[in-house]
Amino acid sequence: MLFYGRVFLTFFRNSLIREMMFPANFLIQVVTRLFWFSARVALFGMIYGEVDHIQEWSKHEYFAFMATGMLINSIVEAFFMPNCATFCENIRTGKLDFALTKPVDSQFLVSLERVSVAMFSQLLLSVTLLGWALYNIDHALSVMQVVMYLFYVLVAVMFFYSMMITTACTSIWFGRNQGLYDFWFYITIFAQYPRSIYDGHDASRLETGEALQFAFSWIVPILLVVTVPAQIITGTLTDWRFATVCVVAASACLVISRNVFQWSLNHYRGASS
Repeated sequence: MLFYGRVFLTFFRNSLIREMMFPANFLIQVVTRLFWFSARVALFGMIYGEVDHIQEWSKHEYFAFMATGMLINSIVEAFFMPNCATFCENIRTGKLDFALTKPVDSQFLVSLERVSVAMFSQLLLSVTLLGWALYNIDHALSVMQVVMYLFYVLVAVMFFYSMMITTACTSIWFGRNQGLYDFWFYITIFAQYPRSIYDGHDASRLETGEALQFAFSWIVPILLVVTVPAQIITGTLTDWRFATVCVVAASACLVISRNVFQWSLNHYRGASS
């Protein structure tokens, strides 16, 4: 573990050097993230100016949920998204050969070689929003709440990483997988809203909402991995079955993604062939 820790620190240092070589590009990315963050906060600020609650979520509870989603997304995009995209391209060009010959675990190398330092700005913004939301919620935090919150944020990151690396592995057969970013965008759309948002009140929407809730809660728990930690930190989680589903699903996805990665490498033919 100490060896891999030193290797990761080297990766991070190299990524920081690459970012600082083009400071204007780094600044543009930070400004873009700040604009996107401000736009979302302003939008829901206006919505909550007209209503007190969206389903059972009050204004500051929803902002805690939003901050949690941004936090999870920033971690995934900072550490894994650029690497999975590079992994797909290296499969196509044959450069994956160089990664497979290194004296480190291949999945570790292809997953963490590059770090998007600019995404740390979104991480700081999400933590700031979370702190502001919790400050305005009349609820005293306990140490156990914070620990459980951080644990379930890690569970969510593990879940999304597993889906991402599994999708990236398909490039070994397809040759090129330009749909990775589209896949991530469409998946995270569902995770941007709480599970209860799909509760329908009229007959025409009730059946569709229940179908979405069931599919993305019990089959692929996209609706839970952000909702559960947000409810933990705001003290509104009442059904711990959902928390159990998150842990089981994320653990299973991680094991499956590891096996898919190794199985995919067995079918990789390399640049020479």
